[in-house]
Amino acid sequence: MSPSAASPAARWPGNGATAQRLGPSEARSHHRRLVLQALYRGRGLSRADLSRELGLSRVTISDVVGDLIEEGLVLELGTRASSRPGKPATMLDINREGRNVIGLDLSSSHAFVGVVTDLDGAVVERAELGISEVQGEEAVVAVETLLTELVALAPLPVVGVGVGSPGIVDDQGVVLSAPNLGWQDVPLQARLAEVCGLPVAVANDANAAAVGELSFGEGQLDMMLVRIGRGVGSGLIIDGRIVSGARHSAGEIGHVVSGTDVSEPCVCGNNGCLERWLAIPRIDAHLAEPSADRDAVLTEAGRRLGMVLAPIVSALNLTEVVLAGPASHISGPLLASAQSTLRDRVLADAHGDVQLRMTELGHDLIVLGAVVLVLRGQLGVS
Repeated sequence: MSPSAASPAARWPGNGATAQRLGPSEARSHHRRLVLQALYRGRGLSRADLSRELGLSRVTISDVVGDLIEEGLVLELGTRASSRPGKPATMLDINREGRNVIGLDLSSSHAFVGVVTDLDGAVVERAELGISEVQGEEAVVAVETLLTELVALAPLPVVGVGVGSPGIVDDQGVVLSAPNLGWQDVPLQARLAEVCGLPVAVANDANAAAVGELSFGEGQLDMMLVRIGRGVGSGLIIDGRIVSGARHSAGEIGHVVSGTDVSEPCVCGNNGCLERWLAIPRIDAHLAEPSADRDAVLTEAGRRLGMVLAPIVSALNLTEVVLAGPASHISGPLLASAQSTLRDRVLADAHGDVQLRMTELGHDLIVLGAVVLVLRGQLGVS
């Protein structure tokens, strides 16, 4: 699965920071990331192409490229056919199949899932570990066990490990709270790094899904990805950057009250939370009622979602909202109802063209997002 094409800095604006105020070692690292990003998106550029595109001298490009070739991260592809006089240019590319990345998805209530990919996100190995009712330290050990298996399965050197975890996760990879796993202040990133001896990045699962959609899907630079599953959460991207919030919980929309009518109390203690209408177990419970009308149940769930999305879309002027979850529940009446409700509740001139759609990345969305965390953190590419 290949990332969608874009200019090197377009998808992740933060990658293009100026190196003018950096010291020599920082500037070299910055140049290295710029070259890798340009090659990752460009798929075949010469040293002269890189010099022109990045505004760096040919000497600088030659030095950086030489180091990357020696490390096995960049390959020379051969010469480019040209009608111009002189020596043909040698084409370069990232060594896309020369390194592996490991991605883990801890969001399911039934199993932890992991993959080994190449640098393009193509899955080369896959493993999972059943975790029914596993919580606390036992759940951490289960993650460590799965990670050890994936490291052993990797056929090539591993760049790093990315993890999408449920709950609230801080910038250091500490899971501050994940009630379904019984985790409170678990230093998951540090624990896993100690086990595997590799760089590890841990993020909230919805945030991982959002960066996965942006890099490997069709996500826009201003978007929201809503994950509908056991609960309801979302990842928010503004100007190509994930928004975490002051307390690392931006996008936690599952416990926003979606109406003033009284329903069953939520586990949080409130009435009318979005999760009570939209979480898959709750939809299934409504559908199991003897007099249930499937279309009516799904339409109402979509209406509640549209009600919650409208003020967010209006406040942030988002271009699209992407839904992730089982297509059997989301596509059809639910999606149509959410779309119509959203458009009815926003100012048409400013937000009437907002798109509401399902992701096309399927069940690998979070693991691919976890892979992006590693590509960004270790190589500076996405």
